[in-house]
Amino acid sequence: QVQVVESGGGLVQAGDSLRLSCVASGRTGSGYHIGWFRQPPGKEREFVATINWSGDSTIYANSVKGRFTISRDNAKNTAYLQMDSLKSGATAVYSCAASGTLRPFAAARVGLLDYWGKGTLVTVSS
Repeated sequence: QVQVVESGGGLVQAGDSLRLSCVASGRTGSGYHIGWFRQPPGKEREFVATINWSGDSTIYANSVKGRFTISRDNAKNTAYLQMDSLKSGATAVYSCAASGTLRPFAAARVGLLDYWGKGTLVTVSS
């Protein structure tokens, strides 16, 4: 089992930056991929970005490409989502999730991950 906990959400203004963190604990020794997702109020959850276990491959949703950056520090068992030039439409609960390396990391684009956090709320005011 792997547990993931997100942090770093808050209230910011449009145009600001914010960095979210996702800490994994438990049976992380064999490596794991990480995905970030968001669920705006009243809408379905959507894929944001994913990074493979070694950190050398990433995929982004078109809506955030060029403004959001996913990264990880395996020594700290932590993944990050740097969000720049935030728009009011980015208001959502942001969640991270982890999966073992038996799945291709690209499967995160369709939500195929095993362990999910509870999320952290990001509110962007205009």
